[in-house]
This record gives sequence, structure tokens and C-alpha cells, in this order.
Amino acid sequence: MTATETAEHDRAGEAAIAGKPQPAPGATPPRTPLSSRAAAELLGTALLVAVVIGSGIQATELTRDVGVQLLANSIATVFGLGILILLLGPVSGAHFNPVVTLAEWWTARRGGDGVTAREVAVYVPSQVVGAIAGAILADAMFGEPLVEWSTHDRSAGHLLLGEVVATAGLILLIFGLARTGQLRFAPVAVASYIGAAYWFTSSTSFANPAVTIGRAFSDTFAGIAPGSVLGFIGAQLVGAVVGLALVALVFRPGRSAE
Repeated sequence: MTATETAEHDRAGEAAIAGKPQPAPGATPPRTPLSSRAAAELLGTALLVAVVIGSGIQATELTRDVGVQLLANSIATVFGLGILILLLGPVSGAHFNPVVTLAEWWTARRGGDGVTAREVAVYVPSQVVGAIAGAILADAMFGEPLVEWSTHDRSAGHLLLGEVVATAGLILLIFGLARTGQLRFAPVAVASYIGAAYWFTSSTSFANPAVTIGRAFSDTFAGIAPGSVLGFIGAQLVGAVVGLALVALVFRPGRSAE
């Protein structure tokens, strides 16, 4: 290859990079096989639920102070979630959450970059199966019945409002980071937000339909009664819509002055 050809090749490569759309939250290299991404979503969601439920069980065994129990549960979740996003983000985007996957699919339909309908059909079941497996794993580690439906009723209206707020804030954060080119901070930012939302929302911020389903399988500190699951998932979907609307309102692309 001549010097001229090399220069032209370099310019073409730079143009291709410049014209490439910015990745949406969770966007992954196209070479990553879908099976690997599905495995990462299953594993990540399973470990996340194991952290949430396991730390809740451990906390209740160590203290009877509910405030201390929630503090221990939230701290463990912050560190566990941050590590999982850091580790598995480069593989699958580290969604671990059907509302994040669906929100990314919606933005892709609107002309953005994100997952396809086929990928949604693989991601969401993987997340749900992973969440159930994580709950069973946590129960097994602490000698609890492997499957025992939770009796922790969470059907009050103010708790559902808390889920709307928690989920809307999560979607605003993730997609806001994407719109401003700061997704590299996602492990710290998302984990920090969830840790804070444990305390400032009345529902303690499930903000995740898969995790909600998984937590119904454990009658422990972090559980949720099966009768409360649909209400929580409905509130989370509403929160996702509100979050996307806020993203569109706050992070609108600017126009150059004439």
C-alpha cells in the first residue's frame, strides 16, 4: 500500500468513526454472540438477587434493628451491583432489568441505537430466570426453604408511587448518561442511585420487574408477596415511561445558531 493509499485509508477510517452513532445504554460490540449476552444477563441478575436477598437474611440474623437491617442490605446491594455492571457491562450492557431492556428497544425504534426485538425476547426471559435462580441460591446458602412464597405485602398505594419514582429516576439516569457521553460512570452512578433510592423511596426501590419476581420466591426480609408483584411491575412500567419522557424533555439535542 502506497503512502497516498495509506492516508486515504486512515481518513476513511476516521470518517467512519466520526459518523458512527453513539451507543445507547447497554449497547454491546456486535461481535458478542447473543448466547453470551443472554448468559451474562442471566448470571448478572441471579447474582444481583442473591446479593439483595442474601444480605437481607444475614442482616436479620445479626440484628433486630430494622434501620440497621436496611442499611446493611442497601450497602451490600450498592457494592454488588456496581461490581456486576463493571464486570458484565462490556458483554451484555449489564441491563439485569426488563424495563431498561424495553426502554433501550423503544429508543432504537425511534431511531436510536439499542437492542432489537429478537434481543429483547432473549434478554427478558434470561433476566427473569436469573432472578428466580438467584433467590433460590440465596435461600440455599442460608438454610432457608429453597422456595417459600413471601408474605411481605407491599400493595399500598404510596409504595406503588415509590416504585414509579424509583424507576423513572433510574431510566433518567441511565439514558441521561448515554445522551451526555458519560456511560463510563454507569457502574458507580447506577449503584449509587439504587443505594440512595433504598432510603428516599417508600418502596425501597425495587425498580426492576425481574428482581421483583425473584424476591417473591423468598419469605425473608427482602421478599414481596406474590399478590403485590403485578402492582409493582405495573408501577415500574409507568416509571419507565415517565423516565423516557423526562429524558426526551431534558436532554433534547441543541441546535446551532444561524
